[in-house]
Formats: sequence, C-alpha cells, structure tokens
Amino acid sequence: MKRISFLAVILLLSCGLAALSQGQAAGTTQEKAIKKVPIEQTSASSGEEMYGAYCAVCHGKAGKGDGPAASALKTAPADLSTLAKRNDGKFPGDHVAAILQFGTATPAHGTADMPIWSTLFRGFESRTATDGVVQLRIRNLTKYIESLQTK
Repeated sequence: MKRISFLAVILLLSCGLAALSQGQAAGTTQEKAIKKVPIEQTSASSGEEMYGAYCAVCHGKAGKGDGPAASALKTAPADLSTLAKRNDGKFPGDHVAAILQFGTATPAHGTADMPIWSTLFRGFESRTATDGVVQLRIRNLTKYIESLQTK
C-alpha cells in the first residue's frame, strides 16, 4: 500500500512539474480559443434574434465589441454602436449590408474573414426562396444594428 501511495505522489509531482515547465515555455500566457459550432436557424423577420444568435458573441449585446469571444480575437471586434457617429451622424446601412452579404477581411479574425453571413443564411433556405429570404435577413439584421447606435 505504501508503494502505491509513493508512486502516486511521484506521478502527481511529475505531472505538476511538466505542466509548470510547459506554462513557462509558453510564456505563462494562455491563449483563448473560440469554439466553433454550427449556426442555428433563427427567424428571418427578427433582426434582434439574428443579432443575438450570430453577432453578440463577438460584438456584444449592445454592439460595443465586448462579447464573450472578443478576448480570443487578435483584434477587438468593431464597436457597432458608434457606426453612425463615426460616419458624420449617418448610419452606413449600405456598407453594413455589403459586409453581411459579401464579407470583409478584418484583422480581428486572424487570417480568416468575418463570416459571410449571406452564404450561411443561404444554407437555411430552400433553393427557390433563397435570395429573397437571405436579403430579408440582411435587411432586418442591418436595421437592428442601426437601432444599436448611441446618440
């Protein structure tokens, strides 16, 4: 029994020292990872529901760029609540819709682009209704992002 206890202590110490040395070798900083999961379909008529399901994880509930996944990105996500303020008081709806439609290269996502939401939304719909429903989703999501603007 003493031999088993002694071996258990040696094993625990070895594991602890190995973990400590790995932490020091890595500079004692732990990188956060974003868990990638398939998107779930939301209502095309609710910009708020789509924003909560698809955008808030990075951009935050109020659009300030402080979502739970933001700290795992290389560059902070855009503060969507100040888009109008940064564009002379005019919300850039066409620009936002274009980003949702066609994507954009952004350093916040490393080497990958921000998701091209039109492509992901298209996967929800039947082939016959695809374009109209995808455009409805983009329009309603853009309108919701406009509602997040601070005065």
